[in-house]
Amino acid sequence: MSRRIALAASQVPERNGRVLVESHGKSLAVFNVADTLYAIDDSCPHQGASLCGGRLEGRVIQCCAHGLRFDLASGYLLNSTALKVNSYPVECQGQQVFIVLNDEEGGQ
Repeated sequence: MSRRIALAASQVPERNGRVLVESHGKSLAVFNVADTLYAIDDSCPHQGASLCGGRLEGRVIQCCAHGLRFDLASGYLLNSTALKVNSYPVECQGQQVFIVLNDEEGGQ
């Protein structure tokens, strides 16, 4: 089962921007990379540092605490499948934007 979080216009980042969204007890980092939206848990799976404030290069976010780099599309640590941050589909329907949370798995 999944649920959708509707984003307010102020929660949709501008091109090449990012925003932190708090909803349903989760902190989600939402990124706009070349007009494609990505949503991930804001907490680095290594030691919990915020990812929203990390260095963004294309669709790769670098944790500011220890430099780990994650692919926003898959959530995986670059060049590895050993470590992963939860990533969530983002759906755009007209002017509405939704983050889809999978209740059973917590993310993709």
